[in-house]
Amino acid sequence: RRVHGPAAVTAEEADPFLMCDEIGPTISSGTSEDPDFFPVDWHPHRGMDIMSYLVEGTGRHGDSLGNRETFASPGMQWMSVGSGVEHAEGGGTPKGQVHHGFQIWLNVPQARKMDDPVYGTEPPSALPNITFGPGATARLLAGKIGEEEGPFRTVQPVQMADFELAVGAQVVHPIPAGFDSCMLYVYKGSGTVGGKAVEARQVALLDATDAERRGLGILAGREGLSAMLFTGRRIGEPIAWHGPFVMTTDAEIRQTIREYRTGNFPPKRVDWDYRNSAAAPKKVTKDTMCL
Repeated sequence: RRVHGPAAVTAEEADPFLMCDEIGPTISSGTSEDPDFFPVDWHPHRGMDIMSYLVEGTGRHGDSLGNRETFASPGMQWMSVGSGVEHAEGGGTPKGQVHHGFQIWLNVPQARKMDDPVYGTEPPSALPNITFGPGATARLLAGKIGEEEGPFRTVQPVQMADFELAVGAQVVHPIPAGFDSCMLYVYKGSGTVGGKAVEARQVALLDATDAERRGLGILAGREGLSAMLFTGRRIGEPIAWHGPFVMTTDAEIRQTIREYRTGNFPPKRVDWDYRNSAAAPKKVTKDTMCL
């Protein structure tokens, strides 16, 4: 078990997880009054799964599939971007409220990188909340724990959970059989993981290759502890990474950039200007139908 700052964990060590970007906590300056303005402006992705998970605040999202949605916290918006999407985010949290969350990127196998994109928005009621014992709970984001299943539908088999432990609470969580990658990111409080001290903004990188030793022991310290668990099955393929594009070869990256520069990206998108909300087709309802 090793404890690092997040930047010290390489993509190869974290496989299949690519990135965990903690957003905030910050105080919001207010919601966007322009329906077409997003603080995180329109940008592309290809070849990965993405989850935007909010602990506090209100999420807001638009994309090239024509989706425009907001969601309450704790909740999430996720995409298996496949062959490509453009999206924009932010501007949903009211002024003066706390905005705090995470954006997670996961790699997918080469054979699945050009799948059609898939999208989901999940309210708080869709995230199972699991009790492990006194003062120890976890919000399940992806994968299964017992009979419960998280709503983030990833291509690669993973388990992701947001653990919250009160002062002195502890849990021994079994890592699923067949998973050989495991990390715990502590984002609040302190404690121990596998007997080693951890503090906020540190990652515990664990050896999940031993089929006999599957218990992840977490003990909260004097401030309690909140941490994100990332565990899954490694892909074991080369990673060609250029900004928002994650492919397997440099040739695939060059092809993606050519498509983007020539206006042929994303290949799967609505046939109207998705950046302009006024261009969206009117929804057909009983009131607007010609009978």
